[in-house]
Amino acid sequence: MASGKKSQKDFSAQLENKVRLVNKVIGRILSKPGLIGSELKESVRYSLEGPGKRIRSAMVLWCCELIAGRANHDAGIAAAAIEMVHTYSLIHDDLPAIDDDDYRRGRLTSHRKFDEATAILTGDALLTLAFELLAKEIEKPQIAMRLINELAEAAGPAGMVAGQMADLKAASRRTDENMLRRIHTNKTAKMFRCAAAMGGICGGANERQLKCLREYGIKVGLGFQIADDILDVSASSVQLGKTSGKDARQGKATYPAIVGLDKSKKLAKKLADEAVAALKPFGKKSDTLRRLVTMLLNRTK
Repeated sequence: MASGKKSQKDFSAQLENKVRLVNKVIGRILSKPGLIGSELKESVRYSLEGPGKRIRSAMVLWCCELIAGRANHDAGIAAAAIEMVHTYSLIHDDLPAIDDDDYRRGRLTSHRKFDEATAILTGDALLTLAFELLAKEIEKPQIAMRLINELAEAAGPAGMVAGQMADLKAASRRTDENMLRRIHTNKTAKMFRCAAAMGGICGGANERQLKCLREYGIKVGLGFQIADDILDVSASSVQLGKTSGKDARQGKATYPAIVGLDKSKKLAKKLADEAVAALKPFGKKSDTLRRLVTMLLNRTK
């Protein structure tokens, strides 16, 4: 087997291992009696246990490992929490009032599987449950507060929600590259930065290390969104697990639409290089996080 293919296979195995770990934590949480109302259990489980890539939660675990040498209990909880917030955002994104999509992660979206009201409440449940977990299950109160703050800032009205609102408005007005970068930074990249920072906090990172991890996360997240924009115009619905070409049909502001496909690819490569450069102080210990950059840049779904 060629060296490149072996490296890719090794990384895929590492990612699968992290996915299993996150799924195990999520399974334990979902099995707790009384944590989720009985009427919501089926829809919460359906949405949260869908075959997602778990990239953000894997980043939490890998960044903790980078600092502490292993993924500890707190990192597992933080990984589950960020996955819950991400899943809530997908459920609400897919609603008729926003993107109106029928498929997500290769399956019917929550409002198609159940109904619109159930989907809204399922998203609400996952969002609030994420913060309940951080408050109750993180061992040290000061660490819990830092993690709650990181996640609230990234997902809240100056982060992901602001990006989603600006994304909706951009469909009906002229958008330039600077505005598009702000939208994608808020909508997507800040949650990646949050994942990297949460992992670092769980591992006991100092401020210099956290600064590097945040820089890595923001660059990876923006590159990920550009790659997502590119895939929307180049991949099939089967590959994506959701409806392809929908951004263009809805007049969404995307990098291919604003700057063209070739420049979009160059920007994604530039961001990938900058993400790798942010890891330089960590040396070879950050090899896995560098491989993650390559995987995200070259992904096909």
